[in-house]
Parts: sequence; structure tokens; C-alpha cells
Amino acid sequence: MTADLAHDYIRRRMEELGHSKYHIRFRHFFLRPKELRSISGNRQLFILTEPNSNIRVKSEIGVFDLTETTANELQYEHQGTIELTNYSVLPQQVKMIQVIFKNK
Repeated sequence: MTADLAHDYIRRRMEELGHSKYHIRFRHFFLRPKELRSISGNRQLFILTEPNSNIRVKSEIGVFDLTETTANELQYEHQGTIELTNYSVLPQQVKMIQVIFKNK
């Protein structure tokens, strides 16, 4: 995802959600082999920027998992409690943009 595309998407999405003020952080997670990590994403939006076939990202909004056969759609946008799972026996990386909603 290019920086311009991400910026435009975030701006439009925040307008849709009714948030005119927000902070943006780039997050780069390193997962150990077979690691499952939970991230609190309350009052935040996480956007997956670089899909990885060895990683599962699951949240209250949906799932991104290239091995998933029962989902009708894979989600790049996540909120609430987010679970990152590394299926690989090798360390893996997950790159996301974190959008933190500011109080009005």
C-alpha cells in the first residue's frame, strides 16, 4: 500500500466513523516462530499494509488469513482485540498502520 493511498483511505475512513481528530503510527511487529500475540485495539483502527501468507490477523471486524477457506472476504482493517498468529517455524513480521482516535 502506497503512502498516498493509505493517507487518503485513513482520512475518508475516519470521516465515515465520525472522527475528525486522530493520530497515526506505523507499527512493525516481530513474531517469534508459532507465536500468538494479542493486541488491544480499542478506540483504534489497525490497517494491515503488507499481507504475509504465514500470518493470521483476527479481530472483532474479521480475519486476514491466506489459508482461510471458510471466510467470504479477508479484512485489512481491524479493531478491538487483535490476535496475530505466526504459522511459520521462522520469525515473521506484520506491518500495520495504527490510527488512534482522539477525544473530541
